[in-house]
Amino acid sequence: MSKMKIAVVGATGMVGRMFLRVLEERSVEADYTLFASKRSAGETLLFFGKNHTVCELTEESFKDQNFRFALFSAGGSISEHFAPLAAKEGTTVIDNSSFWRMNPDVPLVVPEVNPDALCSVPLNIIANPNCSTIQAVVPLKALDDAYGIERIVYSTYQAVSGAGQKGYLDLEEGLCGALPKKFPHPIANNCIPHIDVFLPNGNTKEEQKMIDETRKILCRPELRVTATCVRVPVYHGHSESINVELKKPFDVNGIRQLFERTTGVVVRDDPEHNIYPMPIEAAGTDSVYVGRIRRDESVENGLNFWCVADNIRKGAATNAVQILEELLRRGDQ
Repeated sequence: MSKMKIAVVGATGMVGRMFLRVLEERSVEADYTLFASKRSAGETLLFFGKNHTVCELTEESFKDQNFRFALFSAGGSISEHFAPLAAKEGTTVIDNSSFWRMNPDVPLVVPEVNPDALCSVPLNIIANPNCSTIQAVVPLKALDDAYGIERIVYSTYQAVSGAGQKGYLDLEEGLCGALPKKFPHPIANNCIPHIDVFLPNGNTKEEQKMIDETRKILCRPELRVTATCVRVPVYHGHSESINVELKKPFDVNGIRQLFERTTGVVVRDDPEHNIYPMPIEAAGTDSVYVGRIRRDESVENGLNFWCVADNIRKGAATNAVQILEELLRRGDQ
């Protein structure tokens, strides 16, 4: 029996390379073809113990190739154009860009949170949420199910790797005195309250993504959500201060126990011994870490907690591979 065929688009980028690492780690064996831009075509990547030559992505890349799945991480304009070409050939696309996320016919999926959204994929395209949204909704879904959520206030502290290789280099080279090339201001020894472009309502696009995607994933279109997203001089791992108003009274110990039972969440909450989630510990792992769990006494049923995850792994590549694994579990082969 021939192996299932899977394409990886954007294989030479930061998230694309992480796709390959996570697929290897989780032993998702298949007949893989790696694609990238003309500039990167011809590169050789070691994957599952074999050298794979990267192919140029073209209009004909998916035609009559019988790819069962394609993992895309090549930017919105590439996904806009090429994902439908792949889908038309019967390939199920799992896309890491922002382009398809708010399309009502495209499921936006975090497998620990809303796997049933995969029951209907009318366009043959599935969207991977924004990195900062993915980690937040894992604990928030547990809270919403148990207590109901009235309002969410996000404050994020996002690593430079979320801006790709150029963002990473801005910090690395900026620490040596170089001027920024990716960010509008130096990121070394600085914080920049500006991620993506500004919108007419004053939010950045990143902030609006968190608002809109949280509502879609939790199936709460009227949920009150606000966000402030900040780039910080950390290489890997997004951190988030999450303030929640719940509908029901709660006991902080009960919240802690709820998080401990939540798939994908690791509780690191022992302030007396200086134990709380930090990006330096989350880097290189696939879990969502929560801590600093405490009551917000300024409002009724208010809760504060701190949430950290590796933005390139759980915030991108691992979540996409988990979607693939969920489809395979459901017999979608």
